[in-house]
Amino acid sequence: MPLLRGRGDEESVLLRLLDDARDGRGGALLLTGGAGIGKTALLDLAVARATPDFLVLRVSGVAAESRLPYAGLHGLLGPIAGAADVLPEAQVRALREALESGTTAPGLALPAAVLGLLTAVATGGSPVLACVDDVDHLDPVSRDALAFAARRLGRARVALLFAARSPSGLDGVPVRAVEGLGQEAVRELAADLTPERRLPEDLVAALDAVARGNPLALTELIGSLTPDQLSGAAAPPTTLPRSGRLWREHAALLAALPRETRRLLLLIAADPVLDVATLLRAARPACALTALEPAERAGVLLATGDRYAFRDPAVRAVAYGDASLSERRHAHHLLAALLTTPPARHHDRHHDRHHDRHGDRHGDRHSDRHSDRHSDDRHGDDRHGDDRRTGRRRDRRARLDPAARPDAPGDAAGARLRRAWHRSWALDAPAARLADDLAAAVSALTAVAARPLDDHPEPYLALERAADLTAHPTLKAERLAAAARLAWTSGRPQAARSLLARLRALTAPDPAAPGAAPPDELRGRVQLLRGSLELLGGETGSARAELLAAAGRLLDGDQRVLGVRALVRAADASYRAGDNRAFIAIARHAAALRRTDESAPTELMFEYLAGMAATFSGSHEEAAGPLRRVVELAESVQDPSVLVWACVASMLLGEDAIAHRLSARAVESARVRGVASAIPQLLEYMIYPDYWTGRYASLAETAARGLRLAQETGQLNTAAQHLAWLAITAAVEGDQETCRVRADAAIDLAAAHDLGLAGAIGNWALAYLDLAAGRPADAAQRLRAERRNSHVVIRVMATPHLIEACARTGDRERAAAALRVLERWVGSTRSPDLRALVARCRALLAPAGEGDELFLEALELHGQGLCEFETARTRLLYGSALRRERRPGAARNHLHAALETFERYGARLWTDQARTELRASGDTTRPTAAAPGTAAPLTAQQLQIARMVAGGATNKEIAEQLFLSRRTVEHHLRNIFSRLGVRSRVELTRLFIS
Repeated sequence: MPLLRGRGDEESVLLRLLDDARDGRGGALLLTGGAGIGKTALLDLAVARATPDFLVLRVSGVAAESRLPYAGLHGLLGPIAGAADVLPEAQVRALREALESGTTAPGLALPAAVLGLLTAVATGGSPVLACVDDVDHLDPVSRDALAFAARRLGRARVALLFAARSPSGLDGVPVRAVEGLGQEAVRELAADLTPERRLPEDLVAALDAVARGNPLALTELIGSLTPDQLSGAAAPPTTLPRSGRLWREHAALLAALPRETRRLLLLIAADPVLDVATLLRAARPACALTALEPAERAGVLLATGDRYAFRDPAVRAVAYGDASLSERRHAHHLLAALLTTPPARHHDRHHDRHHDRHGDRHGDRHSDRHSDRHSDDRHGDDRHGDDRRTGRRRDRRARLDPAARPDAPGDAAGARLRRAWHRSWALDAPAARLADDLAAAVSALTAVAARPLDDHPEPYLALERAADLTAHPTLKAERLAAAARLAWTSGRPQAARSLLARLRALTAPDPAAPGAAPPDELRGRVQLLRGSLELLGGETGSARAELLAAAGRLLDGDQRVLGVRALVRAADASYRAGDNRAFIAIARHAAALRRTDESAPTELMFEYLAGMAATFSGSHEEAAGPLRRVVELAESVQDPSVLVWACVASMLLGEDAIAHRLSARAVESARVRGVASAIPQLLEYMIYPDYWTGRYASLAETAARGLRLAQETGQLNTAAQHLAWLAITAAVEGDQETCRVRADAAIDLAAAHDLGLAGAIGNWALAYLDLAAGRPADAAQRLRAERRNSHVVIRVMATPHLIEACARTGDRERAAAALRVLERWVGSTRSPDLRALVARCRALLAPAGEGDELFLEALELHGQGLCEFETARTRLLYGSALRRERRPGAARNHLHAALETFERYGARLWTDQARTELRASGDTTRPTAAAPGTAAPLTAQQLQIARMVAGGATNKEIAEQLFLSRRTVEHHLRNIFSRLGVRSRVELTRLFIS
């Protein structure tokens, strides 16, 4: 039986179809989808499931036979034609004429004979499964006869299963669109295809960016990988392999289009942001809209706003790659000329007259047809929703943001880069001049704060092209290094590594080259980039070594700020590894390098190192000054990679609101600047303040987003942290299975990459789960073992749990020692939430009968803070202590309040503890379920799932994005329906929209 990944829903539908046919409820189903999407594999699966119970008939449409009448029926019904004698004579005659001579009289005789034959065979023996693949190539009369039968199966023990590119020609037959595979299925398929080695997550994500969930495309792409691409030394493919089946199918589809249509498709392929107005000028004297209609009818193009887009982006590469070199050069030359010369007024008048004359007949019909054709096409929506959303975002930004309007500097710089790009491929000037123009255009674009939302070409590709056109080795190396940096910041680590590999092959730079950087400075910048790549995706020790080497080359030159950044990143590698000594050593080295005239970003980095080193040394009061200075300097800093250190400083000062504001500002700055690679790491620092303030829904949403982005950009070290934080949210909610799966995955990644930080969070999540489940001894043992090698920040964050676990198991001495460490840090902060935790820990360690005042102090401080959940935890502990002191009435007041909060957060295990304590205190009230129709608050996880459902996500997609099992998603969804009083996904969506 074929193993299909990500097709569980489709398999269920096929099994239901077969079961119904077996029970005498005949039915039909049409599977639709593009080439390679898996339709034939699903037919194979149906055949495997039907064997040996069913009689299986099968045929595939063949283009060469599409004009032979009844060729399809001949192939499908040939094995059972001998059973036709039971049919009425007219039907027998019609069927024999069709199958033997390809002719028959018109009317119902033949379609009725097809239906009668299938029914008769199924009645006299086994049920029948008839599979018809590639219906698009089936001869029309066979298709019509089978569609007739499919609509009338009724009580027949027959299942008809069709597969086609589009549903046309089979009206009335139920349709199921076969969509691209989800992320988890793509990873599983990639693992199946490479059993001898596991492909890196970022490589799989890059391949899927081309394949778009198409199983055949992914199979062909993985099969085409070279050893250098597998090792990361070369960039992954960005197009389908030319020798593959999909390329040939797309090429045949394009070759069938008119020549003028193909010419305009080449222009769109060469410049995917080309607008319709420019296309109209390019097509003169013909009309571009008319010339492109065949491509729209063939499903090649999709109209999106004022532009055309390829329905399948893979076809764009074929339209460009299959053109001759001369045709491509001519296309680029024409585009450069069109983008350089503004349209003349008579061109505009021609355009207006054309639309006045053809608006009702063509333009409006064109718009309506697209609206009707694609509004319910889920397959098309999945592939091209991003294009439509980009158009809407562009329009919205143009209204709200002056910098986004067509005359904004970003658009002017973008147009300049497009012109330079097309000229570089048209080769209409000396190579050196074209390279200089490209490099200057990239520099102008990257200097603009608000860049175009749809850059073409991407700046790193433009710089790589400039390097290819550059003869001088030093300047070539400069441009390759700059291209690698832009590739990394835009979230393409494989391309960055490939460009860095090309740098190694260059000859040694010549310091005498005009305009080129000194060799040491260039090497330092390359090492900084290599170290940064390793820091977020490799082993922390090698990242630190590379970054320290980069700092040594850069600190004494004109790139001093980059040298300081390299030092801080080397310290960050030590921070992630949990190596405090290495961090302190780097900070001491940095202190000796400080000057009195530092810029604000550089001073911020020096203060950050000083403050963190003092923290790691346990001198929290000494650390407070430098850390507060970091936060002050952040107000004048815009660089997101520098702002991240201000977020850390705010967290260590206990100023969660400031930390959240700074991290949000850093994420927005990275988004506006197009620094995609920074966003997953920046999202880490939005999580810490969410945890301290009990915003677990926000925490889970941020961590899930960070995990997805980190996996897509090859940042496995960052992915490990997001996974570990998702384990924490599962522990809060008491979802034991999910917590363990996430924590184990994070701990495994941490062990492979020397990530003390992620490993500590993962272990903390498991200890948290033990504590919530009433296993304090297990929690204490896990936290005690972890503290010997734990990351200092997480060790302090987990201290309240260690103290609680030790207090409940009688290990008061260890708890008191941990409390002293916590008190030193909290004493340097102004956070009432943190001071409340200290008061609670003191109460837990107070002698019997002496904890009242400390618990009350903790509750008073909680009242000044933000974390409701920890307030409830304090009430639970206080209520438990009161019950043991035989004060049940006072205990019940606190326990009821705690229970209410735990129920609102969906914290099952804490809820169970509160109810157990209430019963032990003599409370006889039973929890009551929310009445239907009431909007009971959702838990953090439930709220996130509900939002995703309202956004149209399937259970499979939700499970993949949140790192949950589908069974867990279904469990949460049932609870969501119950809590909100809704009965379906449609009602849930309406509730969230309203």
